[in-house]
Amino acid sequence: MDLERINGMVAQRKYPVELRERAVRMVQDLQRAPGGGRGAISQVARDLGIHKEALRTWMRLDEQGKRPAGEVGEGTPADKDATITQLQQRVRELERANSILRAASAFFAREMDPPPPKW
Repeated sequence: MDLERINGMVAQRKYPVELRERAVRMVQDLQRAPGGGRGAISQVARDLGIHKEALRTWMRLDEQGKRPAGEVGEGTPADKDATITQLQQRVRELERANSILRAASAFFAREMDPPPPKW
């Protein structure tokens, strides 16, 4: 299920990602064709049964090299940096938890199996 965050709430997307990508490619093909270009967005939107303003927004995002919010895929470098920072922090937390568990395991192993008494 394709979901998108809107004002903190999750809503189902109206159009699947595959349809978005196909529509953008179709408009680009029409714009490159001889004598094409004018009305390409309206024509493709009508052919695919999507709202022309939605398609216009997708075209603008594609020209800027961006993806719609919440869409999986390549993001901006700032998004990647934030993700890397979060993952590094998570790794540090997990390493700390593992070291605590190793110490606790060693402690309880000594307690549960004391050495035999010396005579």
